[in-house]
Amino acid sequence: MNEQRVSEILTRYQGDSSSIIAILQDIQEDFSYLPPPVLKIISHELGIPLSRILSLATFYKAFSLKPKGKHRIHVCLGTACHVRGAQRIIEKFERDLGIKSGETSADREFSLDAVRCIGCCGLAPVVMIGEDVHGKVTQTKIPGLLKKYKK
Repeated sequence: MNEQRVSEILTRYQGDSSSIIAILQDIQEDFSYLPPPVLKIISHELGIPLSRILSLATFYKAFSLKPKGKHRIHVCLGTACHVRGAQRIIEKFERDLGIKSGETSADREFSLDAVRCIGCCGLAPVVMIGEDVHGKVTQTKIPGLLKKYKK
């Protein structure tokens, strides 16, 4: 854990406890999740009960208390994608990565999650890796996608 980085984030918000969501977003960005020791530091420094911080961290889907991978894979399971085989796509990712949806690979390279709609129905089935959208994904394309990001 980089305590200096946590201190820099808290300093940026001048100890303003009303900025807790923004602080948690910055911590999530830097660490890829919200490490419990960091949440304790934030609680102490801002005078916010740890239980309140944990309730925020578990309420919002954007936050995670478990480490996420360097590359976050989102497989759309919305109606258009589902009809065009998205379930088989997610199953192929699970087999190739050795993890289930909602998990992170042991090397912390990849996290895999199912989402309900990415908003690119005309490209179904759609997969997002980080900010990159990949449309008309087939099972045969998945090894190449993983190789591209594994570099």
